[in-house]
Amino acid sequence: MGPYKVKGIISSNAIKLELFKSIKIHLVVNVSKVRLYKPQVEGQKKIPPKPLIIKGQEKFEVEEILNKRMIRRKEKFLVR
Repeated sequence: MGPYKVKGIISSNAIKLELFKSIKIHLVVNVSKVRLYKPQVEGQKKIPPKPLIIKGQEKFEVEEILNKRMIRRKEKFLVR
């Protein structure tokens, strides 16, 4: 995730982040969870595949299902 701005230093081991409202995590995090942002090296950027348009809806081709889990009684898949 990220990059996000540091809003303030709470203590020697906790900082407050400036996050989007849609992100459902606490604004104050331990400094061990924060890393310095390094931009991607040119040429390393992965371009996501374009979606297929079927009956007016976007669809993606799944190469492989890597993992699945239940979140709020709905299955979520990690795909390649």
